[in-house]
Amino acid sequence: MKRYGLIGFPLGHSFSAGYFAAKFAAEGLQGECAYENFPVERIEELRRVLPEDICGFNITIPHKQHVLPLLAEIDPEAREVGAVNCVRVGADGSFRGYNTDVYGFEMSLREMLRTFPGELSSLKALVLGTGGAAQAVHYVLNKLGIAYVEVSRTAAGAARLAYEQLTPEIVAEHRLIVNTTPLGMYPNQDARPALPYERIGAGHYLYDLIYNPAETAFLREGRRRGAWVKCGLEMLVLQAERSWEIWNE
Repeated sequence: MKRYGLIGFPLGHSFSAGYFAAKFAAEGLQGECAYENFPVERIEELRRVLPEDICGFNITIPHKQHVLPLLAEIDPEAREVGAVNCVRVGADGSFRGYNTDVYGFEMSLREMLRTFPGELSSLKALVLGTGGAAQAVHYVLNKLGIAYVEVSRTAAGAARLAYEQLTPEIVAEHRLIVNTTPLGMYPNQDARPALPYERIGAGHYLYDLIYNPAETAFLREGRRRGAWVKCGLEMLVLQAERSWEIWNE
C-alpha cells in the first residue's frame, strides 16, 4: 500500500483527501494507494505524526514555510518562492520539497486571461494578502511580466498598500485582482475584502484562491459588474495532479 497525505493545522474538510479518494476509485487504485489527513500543530511533530511508510504528502496552512528546515532538498522554483506545499519522500526517508501552487495558479490564470485584449505585460494587478499563498502568486505574475502591488492591512511603501489607500482610480487601473486571503471562506461567506467595488467593471479579472464557496462575496461583486471571475477550484485540481506526478516520477 502506497500512503500519501496532507499535513496542516487545523484540518477540517480537505479537498485533497476527497480528490485523491475519488481518483484512486476511478483508476482502480483503492487497494494500492491511500490518502489521509495528518493534523500537525507544530512542525517539530512531523516525523512522529507521519507513518514510516509515507511516500509523499501535501502541506497546507500554517506549515508551507515552517517545513523548509526539515527538507533535504528543495526544488529551485520552490526555493525562489520560499514556500513548499508538496513533499516527495525518498527511499532513505529524506524529504524533497516542491511548490505545486505555482503550476496550478499559472495554468489556471493563463486560461482565464486568454480573453485579455493585449499583451499581459500591459496588465496591472492587485494581490490581496501577503501570506504563503501570495508568494506563489507573486512568482507567477513576475514570470508573466504582470506588474503588481500587494495589499495588506498595513502599508509598506509603494509596493504594499493598505486597504484604506485603495482609491477608485487605483482599482480602475489595476484590472487583475487576486484574493489570497481567507476572507469569504466558508462559513464566513459574507466577508469580502474592503475594496471600492464601484470601479470594477467589464475590463476586470477577479481571481479568488478560495474554492469553498465557489462564488465568494468578492467574486459575486465582480460578476455583478461584468468582470471575469474565477475561484480556486481549478488551481487545486491542477496542483493535486502535479503532486501526483511528482510522487510518481
